[in-house]
Amino acid sequence: MIMPRGSDQLLLPANPFFIGLSLLVAFGLNLLPLGRQPAMPDLLALVLVFWNVHQPRRVGVGVAFLFGLLMDVHEGALLGQHALAYTLLSFVAITIHRRLLWFGVVEQAVQIVPVFFLGHGVSLAVRMLAGDMFPGWWMLLAPVFEALLWPVAALLLLAPQRRAPDPDQNRPL
Repeated sequence: MIMPRGSDQLLLPANPFFIGLSLLVAFGLNLLPLGRQPAMPDLLALVLVFWNVHQPRRVGVGVAFLFGLLMDVHEGALLGQHALAYTLLSFVAITIHRRLLWFGVVEQAVQIVPVFFLGHGVSLAVRMLAGDMFPGWWMLLAPVFEALLWPVAALLLLAPQRRAPDPDQNRPL
């Protein structure tokens, strides 16, 4: 099998408990009362897209829809606003995941910026159609910050898979 250029070593299978825990931690970080700041990156969207790219069979569109509904209820937003945005983010991430994994982490971050812009644009469009005010041009920084956090997310979320199952000096893998 041909190895993608972006991966320098074989990874262990992802632990479903760790995937769920990382999604819950990202959801909890989104629940922190930091005020309404339009440039604040959506950490739950970042972790959802990350797992959609790396584990599309375990974290799919349904999980994104569920977390979107939970975020809508938490923020008191129009029911379905985050659900639609997260579902669209997940669909696009699952669609491009095979191509994206051929690149290194920095190149992945560059290619994932339009996906995050799409998610924030859909959320903004739903808010504006519901009669909310424009949050300001600072909101254009949120997708950029999410893309800048992509390498950090890759480092943290793939760390449990990088360790060798049983280290052996005579085995090359």
